[in-house]
Amino acid sequence: MNKLFIIGLPRTGTTSVSVALLEHGFKVAHTAFTKRAFELADVISDAPCFSDYQQLDLLFPKSRYVYLDRPIEKWVPSIQMLLRKMQEPLDTKTGYFNPVLKRSFNETFKLASANDPFDSQHLATCYQNHKKEVLKYFSSRHDFLSIDISQSGSLGTLLSFLDISIEGLTKTDIDFPKLNIGKQVDSWKAFKHPNKVNPNSAGREHRKFFDYHLASIT
Repeated sequence: MNKLFIIGLPRTGTTSVSVALLEHGFKVAHTAFTKRAFELADVISDAPCFSDYQQLDLLFPKSRYVYLDRPIEKWVPSIQMLLRKMQEPLDTKTGYFNPVLKRSFNETFKLASANDPFDSQHLATCYQNHKKEVLKYFSSRHDFLSIDISQSGSLGTLLSFLDISIEGLTKTDIDFPKLNIGKQVDSWKAFKHPNKVNPNSAGREHRKFFDYHLASIT
């Protein structure tokens, strides 16, 4: 396996998956904004994976992909809360977030072009369009898995997909930890682990990102 990309949208369980895989010995980047971060990590989740999975598929052949599904009636209020918290730093011109992060969110949620980017129907449409595009792109491929992490045994399903034996594990061992619940949005920063990969890791090309989207980064 080259890399594992978690391509579910924010608020579908990307932090829970990332923490669980740290505990199974993987080096994990929850968001990655440099080439070096992608090189160092075994697993990359969240931005820009949910928007750039097609480009990453070309850059990292023989990788695997996991889409995270969530009941839309639970996801919409959760993403509304997150986007409101992130509204100013996500602004394409004045926001202080990393340009890769801003592009990933703005492309996916049409934050700059939507009449009301927090509208429930608009966000539901964004979710449905993303899911439709992902399932179409990975149709009939064996390197792709779709899971809902709230379902019992879903971590066991992921571990089996990664060829990790779940024999002898307890029910607790094959369920995901529940993180970023309610108004929590950044449990990842507070979680300490030696296998965490800095999303801004520098390498030979300093903090350069891939060239495939230079034209659209502002």
